[in-house]
Amino acid sequence: MTEKTQPPRAEQRAHSITHHGRTINDPWTWLRDPGYPEVTDKDVLSYLEAENAWFEAAMKPQQPLIDTLFEEMKGRIKEDDASVPQKDGAFVYWRAFEMGAEYRKWFRRPVTAPMDGSADQLILDEPALAEDKEYFRLGAISISPCGRYLAFAVDDNGSERFEVRITDLDTGALLPDIIPGTLSSLVWTKDSKALLYGLANENWRTDNARLHRIGTPLSDDVELFHEDDEGFRVSIGLTSAENWIVLATGDHVTSEVWLVPAEDPTAKPRLVAARKPGREYDLDEHEGWLYIRTNDIHPNFRLVRARVETPEQWEEIIAPSDHFYLTDVSLFKDFYVTEGREDGLDQIELRDYATHTPNRIGFPEAAYVAGLDDNPEYDSAKLRISYESMVSPETVFDLDLATGIRTTLKVQEIPSGYDPSHYASERLMITARDGTAIPVSIVYPKDFPKDGSRPLHLYGYGAYGIAMEPGFSTGRLSLLDRGFAYAIAHIRGGDDLGQQWYLDGKLEKRTNTFNDFVDVAKGLVGLGYSSAGKVTISGGSAGGELMGAVINSDPELWGAVVAHVPFVDVLNTMLDASLPLTPGEWPEWGNPIEDENAFDLIASYSPYDQVSTQAYPPLMVTAGLNDPRVTYWEPAKWVAKLREHRTNDATLILKTNMGAGHGGKSGRWESLKETAEEFAFLLWQMDRTD
Repeated sequence: MTEKTQPPRAEQRAHSITHHGRTINDPWTWLRDPGYPEVTDKDVLSYLEAENAWFEAAMKPQQPLIDTLFEEMKGRIKEDDASVPQKDGAFVYWRAFEMGAEYRKWFRRPVTAPMDGSADQLILDEPALAEDKEYFRLGAISISPCGRYLAFAVDDNGSERFEVRITDLDTGALLPDIIPGTLSSLVWTKDSKALLYGLANENWRTDNARLHRIGTPLSDDVELFHEDDEGFRVSIGLTSAENWIVLATGDHVTSEVWLVPAEDPTAKPRLVAARKPGREYDLDEHEGWLYIRTNDIHPNFRLVRARVETPEQWEEIIAPSDHFYLTDVSLFKDFYVTEGREDGLDQIELRDYATHTPNRIGFPEAAYVAGLDDNPEYDSAKLRISYESMVSPETVFDLDLATGIRTTLKVQEIPSGYDPSHYASERLMITARDGTAIPVSIVYPKDFPKDGSRPLHLYGYGAYGIAMEPGFSTGRLSLLDRGFAYAIAHIRGGDDLGQQWYLDGKLEKRTNTFNDFVDVAKGLVGLGYSSAGKVTISGGSAGGELMGAVINSDPELWGAVVAHVPFVDVLNTMLDASLPLTPGEWPEWGNPIEDENAFDLIASYSPYDQVSTQAYPPLMVTAGLNDPRVTYWEPAKWVAKLREHRTNDATLILKTNMGAGHGGKSGRWESLKETAEEFAFLLWQMDRTD
């Protein structure tokens, strides 16, 4: 048979590892190029290219559907879309797409200038920067306090190692200063003469904060802070009043913060509170008081404050709650804002510094996403807020703090038309096997029959304490309009219902995440939203691990599966301390190198290790050759093993982006084409291509 009629088979080469007296055979280890992050091994590249060819051959008959879906999705996006202009100091800033463009342009105009376009200044041209590049991503961007300089970071291969450049906005010229290999935010000093940044080390970890003075050689840059713990990462920020530079270091469960005066960046950093395992905190500053959000006594965090001079003497302002999860605190000159989730629903509260009494902002729907939008000015009488739901497009409005009047500034425009009355949305609670009620957000056409006859798409993630928000999606309409229901399972491992929800889906409780997802699917089937074999599912990264786990445990449930950059070779990755993420990931998954129980636990659910001789559902897998988060060989090895062990011939395809990383292709249209491919695969497998 030719390559076009027979899928590629990766050669098996004997390889084994032994830990804690357990030996694991792994005949596809060779797919990891020994020269990584450079991938030049001819056998590896040949296999990936063969899989890509098989992917193209399998999807070629669906190309008319892919094209149709792409045009549908593109038609729902305003091509010349622009952000709402926002004042920041002496200028008003905004971003805008031009018709047909993949990337934005960034503009500003003086606050006092007319709004007729005559004073508009192009300050950053992403399309020009991306020209002739297969991949482009803008990272950090920062305007100097004086307004003259714009620092920005660019990744042009998906490796997430960014090059920093600085533009003189008075002349439009790029300064000769070039800082390669960064992985951080960019923070200016108060005098606008120097920039703080962090370099990614050889293992793609930011373990430092450095200072670059404009016009000086890179070799003269000063390291202001260094982190010795290989599992911690350093971040750089600025307090709202811009008085203090914040140097934070931590991993997934522990943090430590140091402060440096913004006007004296080489001063000795001041420690706020020494790291304690399991304690997280972050902070802002207002008139000499540090406002500190911390989980020191409760997983849902509380708010305390302390004087800058005595940062470890904490007094409580907002007590922790079992029902309210405090996720963010934003300080302004005359008030502050707390954000969080109460029983899983977003809440925004305004508070004064004297009494700290909450004034909650109300929203009209039962399930929604709401949060602060762009609010750059410390001294402000208005608050910009964004709101959306699974049926309501995003709305951006200003709230006048004196009058309480809301002024709508922008409602997401859908050029091809959209009528929310054609769809219904619900928030359900489905009981998992251990009795825990799992929230589910679901949207479907108004005429959707709950008799099990229709397909249902179920999405999940469930890791790192990241909540999956029930927001609006124009792309999702292409499934809804073809008879699907679409649901988000708010499973444990995310922090949808608070920090404890996250803790109940990690380490020794990791399998709760997988069980929740399966039980939600079965519960939805029981309610008539679909039936076994008609449930399609998708997830990416740690959500791809979820996909791998549930097709091992319950393959008959799923009609089609899409796993994007899936973290499926969990055991081997956690056993390799040389990989960029591994040491910092041990608090999330466990350290199988030192802990025999962690080894056994991870081995018991790691999707790659648990592939068995059974029938598997149709599966589409994606990978990025330059992905530093989930290395390309994880999905490649997984697909190779599935081809060897499965007992059926359901569609199994792997697409590796040879010039991209963790996020897939860049540019709004290129990424949309990938979504169209994914949806075409699902519709094909559900026999809904008409």
